Amino acid sequence: MNRLFGTKSAAPKPTLDSAISKVDDRVASIDVKLSALNAELSTYQAKLSKMRDGPGKNALRQKALKILQRRKQYEGQRDQLSQQSWNMEQAGMMQDNLKNVMTTVDAMKTTTKELKKQYGKVDIDKIEQMQDEMADLMEVGNEIQESISRAYDLPEEVDEADLDAELEALGEESMFDTGIGEDAMPSFLQDEVAPPQFIDEPPEQAKVKEAAGGLG
Repeated sequence: MNRLFGTKSAAPKPTLDSAISKVDDRVASIDVKLSALNAELSTYQAKLSKMRDGPGKNALRQKALKILQRRKQYEGQRDQLSQQSWNMEQAGMMQDNLKNVMTTVDAMKTTTKELKKQYGKVDIDKIEQMQDEMADLMEVGNEIQESISRAYDLPEEVDEADLDAELEALGEESMFDTGIGEDAMPSFLQDEVAPPQFIDEPPEQAKVKEAAGGLG
């Protein structure tokens, strides 16, 4: 059986990149040959331009025509190989894009599964209950703050008119207690100018004033 059909090749299959590389190498080798043919044609053209018409010039022209035919064949091969390389490069880019798309899709699938798994553990009702409890605790805390910051021994409502009346009354009393008239005598001088106890008659008012003036 192996003699008829041969054995299956164990060599690895060529990849797209390796195929592109081989085609590019062939294109490069054809470019080298085309460069050599162009140089040879340039030599023939220079010679033909200096030769007179005759058998020698005709023979040289025939050689130049053959080189031109070879150059056209090589150019055709190069164009075909270049197109093949371009097509394979396009296929490679499409393959890379497809791989990127598949990688993105797989990542999105994995992420979706993880999100479903995580969100499945979340109980919305418990979260709402926790929010309500937090609101209640905040309200209780505000009530406690208001309670401990309450002022003591002060009326809750104070009449401003009553306060103004009391302030005016206090002002009048203060002026009455501390006020000194033109004929009044300071209290710190009253004891000093008071008549001694052993004098039966009080001194005259004029003399008291003179004594007070002398002390000042």
